[in-house]
Amino acid sequence: MTTPPPQGNPFAQGQPQGNPFAQGQAPDPPQGGFPQQGGQPGFPPPGAPVPPPQQGRKLSFKTIKNIVIVLIIAGVAIGTYITSQDDADTAAVGDCMHRGSTDDNNPDLEVVDCGDAKAQYKVLAKVEGNFSGLTAQTKCEAESKDFQYSYTETNGSKSFLLCLKDK
Repeated sequence: MTTPPPQGNPFAQGQPQGNPFAQGQAPDPPQGGFPQQGGQPGFPPPGAPVPPPQQGRKLSFKTIKNIVIVLIIAGVAIGTYITSQDDADTAAVGDCMHRGSTDDNNPDLEVVDCGDAKAQYKVLAKVEGNFSGLTAQTKCEAESKDFQYSYTETNGSKSFLLCLKDK
């Protein structure tokens, strides 16, 4: 008596026969052990799970904080530079000045337009160097005879004397 040949995969170990898709399983690989390539090269075969798209890089709190700090420092530096553009150290002969403070030790002189109602003084002379009260008076007398006020500023290496008169 002869026995009929076995049906199905002789190497299968207890796998149920029938439709593997009905039970949520992938089909057996074809002979050779490699799945068949489907579709175009570089693309996953049909039915393969598609990985989610990569999300853009998110900025960390530390990076955002550092950017904000740099912007604040830059803003303060730019603001200081702009506001210092009308200080006494930028004054030239012929400029008009406004006194922003009643304090004689720090009058807060600023350059203003001579047509402005705030203009109080006119610069008759500007002399580079470090001067004390008496030498400032003597230097202004030598530079311009009709001066009324002298203003000295010592700011590190940038010291100067302004000889002023009422506008």
